[in-house]
Amino acid sequence: MEPATSAALLDKLSHEIQDFFDNPTSVSPTVTAAELRQHLSRFTFDQPLEAETVFDEVRQMMRAWNVQISHPRYFGLFNPAPTRPAIVADALTAVYNPQMAAWSHAPAANEIERHTLHHVARKLGLPTETVAANFTSGGSEANHTAVLVALAHHFPQTLEDGLFALSKRPAVYVSELAHNSFDKIVKHVGLGLGALRPVPVDASLRMDVAALKTLLKADEQAGLEPFLVVGTAGVTSTGTIDPLPELAEICRTNGLWFHVDAAWAGAAAFSETLKPALRGIESADSVTVDAHKWFNLTMGAGMFFTPHQESVRAAFNVRADYMPASEADVAVPYLTTLQWSRRFTGLKLFMTLAELGDEAVAAMLDHQAELGHYCRKCLSDNGWIVVNETPLPVVNFTHPAIRSGAVSVETILEKVYAGGDLWISSVTLRGEKAFRFCVTNYKSTTADVDVLMRALNSFVG
Repeated sequence: MEPATSAALLDKLSHEIQDFFDNPTSVSPTVTAAELRQHLSRFTFDQPLEAETVFDEVRQMMRAWNVQISHPRYFGLFNPAPTRPAIVADALTAVYNPQMAAWSHAPAANEIERHTLHHVARKLGLPTETVAANFTSGGSEANHTAVLVALAHHFPQTLEDGLFALSKRPAVYVSELAHNSFDKIVKHVGLGLGALRPVPVDASLRMDVAALKTLLKADEQAGLEPFLVVGTAGVTSTGTIDPLPELAEICRTNGLWFHVDAAWAGAAAFSETLKPALRGIESADSVTVDAHKWFNLTMGAGMFFTPHQESVRAAFNVRADYMPASEADVAVPYLTTLQWSRRFTGLKLFMTLAELGDEAVAAMLDHQAELGHYCRKCLSDNGWIVVNETPLPVVNFTHPAIRSGAVSVETILEKVYAGGDLWISSVTLRGEKAFRFCVTNYKSTTADVDVLMRALNSFVG
């Protein structure tokens, strides 16, 4: 590429970053798969196109035909508007493209990640002097890592002989509202779905401690071998936080591995207001946190933490004579993580924390939590029914007109999406369909919630 062309392309990229950051397009796209495929059929790849032409085409498609999760009135899934330093960090990562597998190939990148992970570990109350931590592609990989390390810790014989070495079937305990990544994980590691033991939730939609105790006892009597309990901090559908201190005590008493899936709510450790909701997380054997959720980073950026360094090494150590040697006192990523070659994921969290500082990050979280409280009040004041309890900005709600059958959640959602300037989702709780409102954008305001309320009120008459 000619220098002039390269410069022009970089100018266009810079302008697009700034323009889209300040002026995201409408939230909901109106396009079919057939229309998209017809549009893309023009790209036959048999002849090269001008770089700026390709850029303009991609820009237009990305703007017009995606749900714009960076919009301040996107109140949907845990998809945040990324901070500016996170966007810059992703660009720098692409420029330098460090090979993270071997510490000796990327000392600066690996130590930046270690420094950042230790800072988050301190906020969580985990022991930094013994913690093993690494960035992952997301929460699913971090949860997968937790199961593998817990298996290595409790059943070291399986590292050589696999699950065939066991006389009893290991069992994993999760809330019935836990993230579905665990369904995939138990299949991937060879345990099978029968090993995943869902625990009922209580009236507050948190894991029922008494039900867990009963299930543990019944499963032991039935010949299963419980080894892992998962507490969720920030359930995807409800935002609720399982009773972490009680779960930690059960695990201590029964010799079980206690994992906390704090993929979303783990960031709350940075807020003095919200941190008490995470009490008990410091007792976990392992923790998942997604930096690309409530730290407002670009995707993907998960984190895994555990104080059990030896179990991590046992789970992932391999012999690869072709890999370069590293310093003796450092953790070598390909020997201590599920991935081998890996993107420099941690830079965007490092740059966000360095540029904004802990107080500004906490302020972003507190602002979004306050918007959640504001939404709850607006709903109650307007005759809607809130059906969940959480200090986090996730609100599940319904309306008497929905419960009477006069209108349906699906019909209202269709109208919301058709308007193009709002996005919320739905969940099914205890057999009832309800709306799910979630704040994931630090640029959202009470005015944006007001727009949602006016629309919802108009749809129920």
